[in-house]
Amino acid sequence: MGEKRSLFQKIFGDIRDRRVLTQLRVLSGHTPTFTPWQGRPYEADVVRAAVDAIARNAAKLKAKHIRRVGKEIVPVGGQIERVLAVRANPHMNAYDFLYKLVTTLMIDNNAWAYPLWEGPNLVAIWPINCVMAEFVEDETKTIYVKFYFADGGQVVLPYSEVIHLRRHFYSNDLLGEPNQPINATLSAIHTTNEGLAQAIKTSAHLRGILKYQGMLKESDIKANRDRFVAEYMTVQNSGGVAALDSKADYIELKNQPLMVNAAQMKELRDAVFRYFGVSEAIVMGNYTEDQWAAFYESTIEPLAVQMSLEFTCKLFTEREIGHGNEIVFEANRLQYASVRTKLGLVQLVDRGIMTPNQLAEVFNLPPVPGGDVPIRRLDTRPVDETDDLDDLEAVEGGETDADPEAEGRGE
Repeated sequence: MGEKRSLFQKIFGDIRDRRVLTQLRVLSGHTPTFTPWQGRPYEADVVRAAVDAIARNAAKLKAKHIRRVGKEIVPVGGQIERVLAVRANPHMNAYDFLYKLVTTLMIDNNAWAYPLWEGPNLVAIWPINCVMAEFVEDETKTIYVKFYFADGGQVVLPYSEVIHLRRHFYSNDLLGEPNQPINATLSAIHTTNEGLAQAIKTSAHLRGILKYQGMLKESDIKANRDRFVAEYMTVQNSGGVAALDSKADYIELKNQPLMVNAAQMKELRDAVFRYFGVSEAIVMGNYTEDQWAAFYESTIEPLAVQMSLEFTCKLFTEREIGHGNEIVFEANRLQYASVRTKLGLVQLVDRGIMTPNQLAEVFNLPPVPGGDVPIRRLDTRPVDETDDLDDLEAVEGGETDADPEAEGRGE
């Protein structure tokens, strides 16, 4: 029976660090140590809804390997693009990888990934979920990241090889700030939800005082009370009705717990949405074209820019970058436009700005044969060809400079 390899060994191999490492000192004075957001905020429904709205849309971004040659952009494709755009690793497709990476970034304000190479070929990129990360350096002042995992495993990786995304990057020289400012709002939402659940339970039971006529022994009062509770104040009493004779009166105690009203609850939810840069319309999926454009430009596009720069720097050498190699994350925003806006794009096809297949992609239609060739209406010409057009119009109008003697040669 073959020896089973753990996922840790599969990703990092047999990495044994024998260097003498010390904690990195940064100018800001902060300890360069990362720990995830405490308190399990992802279990809050409002946080998960906001983060999911961002992650599921950011995961639609398509990675492309391009090369800039002068003013031209040349698509490269190749193995790196296949890994980023199709399957990041044996356990995750490209969508799952980006979804997990963006979700981690939103929750912890730091996200890590490690590209795995076999010689010059990129074979996989793995997200790193750690319980702590510490920046260290060796005697040559080379920076490393020491990752600690939940199973007790540790690994030290060169920071120059680790993809690192940050959010709320301010006081710490290397790490994004923690999400502590939103903890008070989440605590208020949690308390409100618990109070609502308790109020529902309380309102479903009878609460009151039994008043008996005459003098009764203490034991008899207790026995009558226990019998009343057993018969009328249990789940078996689904009707919520109690029956008494003239010996006792039931005086109901009105219990009206104070509840947060709908407007206050909405403000609490909106506070979380604002913090993560998403609106309720985006979360619910009933956004307009303008709302989507605002969400893309303010939240998704900054993520695309950050990932493009970080993946380019960590997947290419300085020489390759100098030759124009880049990784870009882009999305076809026109797919989310209204039908009216999409129909207006036909004019761009007529003028050769878009190809027919590019327009078909906007409508989620399959490509057509020959659709990658730009077309142009015949009644349009470049400005520098207007002289030829005037000559053509003159010929069609009969205004020619032909020899008048030639007109009678056929007579």
